[in-house]
Amino acid sequence: MPFAQTTMQYFTPAQNLDFLLRLLVACACGAAIGYERSRRFKEAGIRTHVIICCAAALIMIVSKYGFVDLGTSTSGFFPGTRGADPARIAAAVVSGIGFLGAGAIFRNKNAIKGLTTAAGLWATAGIGLAVGAGMYWLGVAASAIICSLQYLMHHFTVGSDAFQNSVLEFDVDSEVDFQPLLSDFVESLDGQISSYSYAVSGSTTHYSVTLKSKKPITMELMNGFSKQHSGIRGASASKM
Repeated sequence: MPFAQTTMQYFTPAQNLDFLLRLLVACACGAAIGYERSRRFKEAGIRTHVIICCAAALIMIVSKYGFVDLGTSTSGFFPGTRGADPARIAAAVVSGIGFLGAGAIFRNKNAIKGLTTAAGLWATAGIGLAVGAGMYWLGVAASAIICSLQYLMHHFTVGSDAFQNSVLEFDVDSEVDFQPLLSDFVESLDGQISSYSYAVSGSTTHYSVTLKSKKPITMELMNGFSKQHSGIRGASASKM
């Protein structure tokens, strides 16, 4: 039997167009989430989210309709799908996406980055499965909710998201009792020290401080703090 005839035996052109539409909707949903991530310079951007969502939709379509020749149903828009188990391959996507999510998470000293990106990848896979299953509005609604939450939570931060992690470096004269000065500075920033280390080199002591603070650490703040205390030879700050 020719290939075209074999294909048409199970799926009509209308059904194949419906499959294509599901893939395109999944791509659009993934692109929406990936666009928000890419604007914040995250590692997983538009391409990653589009591929994940499209692939998840494809896997869901295969899971639901790929075994049409094994079914017994002869009614409905998609005949021959009764008896198929659409959950077995979809379940593998839910667990398998964890490997990509784990790759997006990394630890930098006391700060953990990538948790939101990993959660977004997992959610994107779920959206792809929903669209692949034909639940268009649910997939689109979930995309809109996730994108809205991402934007809102970045503009109105709450909980741990309200803190920023910074590394402060100080070069101080060794005879200066720097720790009380540092404590007052951190308190003025409404911050908390995560880690603290120092090294003595001749007449200079180098301090390295990892800080969580609600206020942004600017060079103006660092310069102002240095000018207030003559024993501080240099100061710098960088975000983690």
